[in-house]
Amino acid sequence: MSTQPSLTLQRRLNAAPAKVFRAWTEPAQILRWMHPNDNQMIHAEVEACVEGRFQLVMRGVDGAEHAVSGRYLEVVPDAKLVFTWTWRSTPERESLVTVTLRPDGDGTLLTLTHEQLVGEAARDAHAAGWTSALDGLERYLV
Repeated sequence: MSTQPSLTLQRRLNAAPAKVFRAWTEPAQILRWMHPNDNQMIHAEVEACVEGRFQLVMRGVDGAEHAVSGRYLEVVPDAKLVFTWTWRSTPERESLVTVTLRPDGDGTLLTLTHEQLVGEAARDAHAAGWTSALDGLERYLV
């Protein structure tokens, strides 16, 4: 039995969980911080409720557009988001993202887990993208 790769990242943010949660669930805020690997986020639609959907479109430095979408499986305000993650270019490769937010003093400990990735190369690419995106979130929340 083969196991699909996953990744887990943690970040302490200098903002309350409610503020971090809004940054993940309000399209206008996503457009301001989520720029993985210098991609420009150009479109964000979010319906952050169970069975709600999201769609994000980003433009790479080469001008190519990349779209990702999914549906929310669990939404706990100010504490947890669980959603599917599917690139338009590879719809057969649905993966799963869990973002948990825990109060940590006057800030938040964010844990992001991305599971069911298709292989090690996909895991590594997503780890780089999420690390870059979380860097942007950290800068945005200052």
